[in-house]
Amino acid sequence: MRLWLVASVSALVSLPITSPTAADPPPLRGLGMALRKDVREDMAPPPSPDPSVETLATLINLHSGEAVPLSTTEPSQERFSTLLADRVTGSVADLDPRLLDLLRTLAKDAPGARIELISGYRSPKLNEMLRKKERNVASKSQHSEGNAVDFRIVGLTPKEMKQRVKATGWKGGIGQYDKPTDYFVHADVGPKREWREGVGRRKRR
Repeated sequence: MRLWLVASVSALVSLPITSPTAADPPPLRGLGMALRKDVREDMAPPPSPDPSVETLATLINLHSGEAVPLSTTEPSQERFSTLLADRVTGSVADLDPRLLDLLRTLAKDAPGARIELISGYRSPKLNEMLRKKERNVASKSQHSEGNAVDFRIVGLTPKEMKQRVKATGWKGGIGQYDKPTDYFVHADVGPKREWREGVGRRKRR
């Protein structure tokens, strides 16, 4: 018995010592750690906004309740157009960049302001719905071309807002709406003109 045990140990000692080859699979533990690392990277929150960029105001879509910071770099033109998509069909049009530039200019004179957006792009369907409901909606609206925005700056009257828009040297249309149900200003990039709700029976553009 003792001789058999010694012979077995001797045989094991004499076996060659081998090392893993390139064909050997990697340890499962290491693979698991790599996968978990990838998942963590994919789920990482987006980087924080650059603290050096000052927020001028907050844009709020009154129909959706969506709020977006307004700064010299935010929102992008694409994001602005999405924010003011048609509220009935959800369709998006490329809004004229001069509209966003106007809001930025106005916000610089009213730091920290709340700018409420009433209307941006209007699809033909929405515009026709408004025409049937309200007589002061134009059949060929600048809104349907992505060339207009209706908004108000909380704390200012429509008259004060209109004056501020004019002070920027705005070369398009400016409308003033004073009713409690229509308390805003309209700005578009069409021909230079201005009007006030109820005066001269001008149709809303």
